[in-house]
Amino acid sequence: MAYKIEKTEAQWQAILKEKGAEPLAFAITRNQATERPYSGKWEGHQAAGVYRCICCNKALFDASTKFESHCGWPSFFRPIDETTVSTEADNNLSMRRTEVHCPDCGAHLGHVFEDGPPPTGLRYCMNSASLNFTPT
Repeated sequence: MAYKIEKTEAQWQAILKEKGAEPLAFAITRNQATERPYSGKWEGHQAAGVYRCICCNKALFDASTKFESHCGWPSFFRPIDETTVSTEADNNLSMRRTEVHCPDCGAHLGHVFEDGPPPTGLRYCMNSASLNFTPT
């Protein structure tokens, strides 16, 4: 799939290093890895602001939509709007899941599940290492 922002692996690695991203950020965003539950810096984070793609800085989730899901990863009940994230079927690991990507750069962010709170009933379960935070 073609994205608005295309870079080589070496360029993404350099960008993430320059941003001071966690070492696992490249493996997660570019190779669909997953961080261990309860290990990410944004999992228990509570502050007003916006969570952004660590790779391209696209605004993804408003902090007001973050909730404690007790799953070990930062969870949100909706993105900023319907164009903020893209999704596709993920049938790896013998499970049926929906993978969430940044629509601008293709960074893997996490997965979305249908076990979230009202009003959407969705749980966008994101990897902390794929996100950056801008306080308001």
